[in-house]
Amino acid sequence: MKHAARSDEGAGLTAEIILTGGVVFRGLAEGMAQALAIGGGRVIAVGTDEEIESLAGPGTRRVALDGRMAIPAFHEAHMHLLPYGLGLGMVNLRAEEVRSLEEMRRRLRAAAERTPRGEWVLGRGYDHGALDIARHPTVAELDAAVPDHPLFIMRSCGHMGVANSAALRAAGIGHNTPDPEGGVIERRDGALTGLIQERALALIKAAIPAPDTARMVEAIEAAGRRLAALGFASATDMNVGMTADMAELAAYARAAEEGRCLQRMWLVLAGNPEGIAAEAWQAGMRPWRPGDDPDALLRWGAVKVFADGSAGGLTAAFFDPYLVGNTTGVLTFPTGTIHALLAAYHAQGWQLDIHAIGDAAIEQVLSGMEAAGATPERRHRIEHCGFVTPAHRRRMRARGILPVPQPVFMYEFGDLYRRNLGPARADHAYPMRSWLEEGHHPSASSDCPVSTVDPFVNLFAMVTRRTNQGTVMGPEERLSLAEALHCYTWCGAYSSFVEHRRGRLEPGMDADIAVLSRDLTALSPEEYLGVEAHLTLRGGLPIFDRHGELA
Repeated sequence: MKHAARSDEGAGLTAEIILTGGVVFRGLAEGMAQALAIGGGRVIAVGTDEEIESLAGPGTRRVALDGRMAIPAFHEAHMHLLPYGLGLGMVNLRAEEVRSLEEMRRRLRAAAERTPRGEWVLGRGYDHGALDIARHPTVAELDAAVPDHPLFIMRSCGHMGVANSAALRAAGIGHNTPDPEGGVIERRDGALTGLIQERALALIKAAIPAPDTARMVEAIEAAGRRLAALGFASATDMNVGMTADMAELAAYARAAEEGRCLQRMWLVLAGNPEGIAAEAWQAGMRPWRPGDDPDALLRWGAVKVFADGSAGGLTAAFFDPYLVGNTTGVLTFPTGTIHALLAAYHAQGWQLDIHAIGDAAIEQVLSGMEAAGATPERRHRIEHCGFVTPAHRRRMRARGILPVPQPVFMYEFGDLYRRNLGPARADHAYPMRSWLEEGHHPSASSDCPVSTVDPFVNLFAMVTRRTNQGTVMGPEERLSLAEALHCYTWCGAYSSFVEHRRGRLEPGMDADIAVLSRDLTALSPEEYLGVEAHLTLRGGLPIFDRHGELA
């Protein structure tokens, strides 16, 4: 255990809150302590119980850890917070609950019975690889369940989904509708199957009524409460504008003004041509930069562009073909087009947070960032960066380009990756240990609602490299618990330029803290899956308090 540390600002101060009697994870290099003190929204000291008790005064509030663990609050570096909140009101089709076509149709039929005729029914999160039919449902199979409402169900990856006939009609999609650039409207023998992929999803989006501002504020708050209950004090919305265009900016502003945005947000504008980044720029929005206020609850700092799709859905772009489907995936844009987009956004000062999963897409994005003039201080990011080569990693390190991976993908989709790509490629995806050892800062994240946002599942995945079916994939890429926590806290802070304020529990750092129900260091990885957050602080203030410890 390290010696006690105290900030200069904390010298002589009486602590407002002290946490004692447990295990405090200070950071990867700093190790553990027993207790810490909070004042003015920041950590003022860490050390032994006796050292921290000496800072208590008559008004100090106490949290007795009783052997529990306190960590820097989790940072969710890649998720879709507003869509997650909106999705809480959709039909849940995730594989944890839905593994048969009949159960899917039962749930959709029940939702349709509760919905006025003609209004949309929306489902989220199905995984065709986990269904008993081992494929996407067809338009005819959805029509049999929901004939009188437009129905659209989104696959877990968010890159494709299936529409029934009423939804296809509402979107103006017929058998002669051409595939848009970077999108696919699937047909078999000239007939629509209902499967809509990648940029063709814009046709469906345009037909679905957009939520109003009040509904979006409710969704931001609902998602934030879910995250706070899991130990997150900061998060990212990775493609703002994907659901309701510019109205999402107003929704976030209103949520912050009304105290209904619970996490510190790093907000990333939708940068595809159909997105809002260009319109936001014309409206006067400018990127947050280092030196601007790090305490701003909403920081608009980055732009996202899609280079490809998903490996589970066969649309991530690879040089070598998949083992199934006779395809190499989908590049969303020709190289010249995406390079021009990256250069333009780089010149405007945005951080580039670019989606690329397959090796061909990573090459396209990496070469575009290099051509645009990427430097370490810009901290451009390749989101997902799943099937990356050693040569790619060397080039990324030279330019300070960050990987933002989702280790939980290996847990939820690893067996599907093996089926689609074979063990040689699949087992070495999302190489967390290689990144750390080479000096990268991989910020673990979930891509929620694509995967579960539960951080304890993600920790399990990083430490074991085990899928939900028990397959161990690339065990040489396993991390220690401390390394996994580092990736889920400090690396996330680094990816959004605030590592000097968050991601460690050291004097002077923001008191963004999660108190966990158990000491992870005393558990087997399998036991992580039963851990929960008891208390989540943002700047020393509780945004979640399961047992009223600071009430």
